[in-house]
Amino acid sequence: MRVMGVDPGLTRCGVGVVEGAPGRRLHLVHVAVVRTDPDEDHALRLLGIERGVEALMDELAPEAVAVERVFSQHNVRTVMGTAQAAGIAMLAAARRGLPVALHTPSEAKAAVTGNGRADKAQVTRMVTRLLNLETAPKPADAADALALAICHVWRGGAQRRLAHEQRTRIEDAARAERERLAARAQAANAARTAPTRGGTSQ
Repeated sequence: MRVMGVDPGLTRCGVGVVEGAPGRRLHLVHVAVVRTDPDEDHALRLLGIERGVEALMDELAPEAVAVERVFSQHNVRTVMGTAQAAGIAMLAAARRGLPVALHTPSEAKAAVTGNGRADKAQVTRMVTRLLNLETAPKPADAADALALAICHVWRGGAQRRLAHEQRTRIEDAARAERERLAARAQAANAARTAPTRGGTSQ
């Protein structure tokens, strides 16, 4: 499975693409950072993020997109830009019919380090190790994007299995209910059409 992880940001938007499956070796496909100038008009910066993310999606053809879930921070201006960048990534994926998953920072950290409170240095080290890279991905936005992609490869596989099992259980239950209702209707119909015992009086 090929997953694109997006660490949203207005100045630096990390994008990392990983290929792999649960229990199998992971491979780095591409990692990049889409940058915009803080002095540029806000709308143009959003347009720059959109063009950069969409170009990478078209070039790398991911099967799913994992975006960091944005939480409120003390700096409202910063979180607004981050949320807007996240929305752009989700919209770009939706345009291409790609499934989108949101993972919290702690989920991504726990997936790659085993500790949901790991610092950026720990995340970078583990991403480097898991992808067998010669050099660590920089800046931290790039490593975080790869961590999101890895998180989704591993968690997504489990989620797909659970969803498949749940869907199978639902389908089995629905089929059993249909069979029960059909048998009940057949029995009722047979009772209505059966001849009356004893005949009629003269």
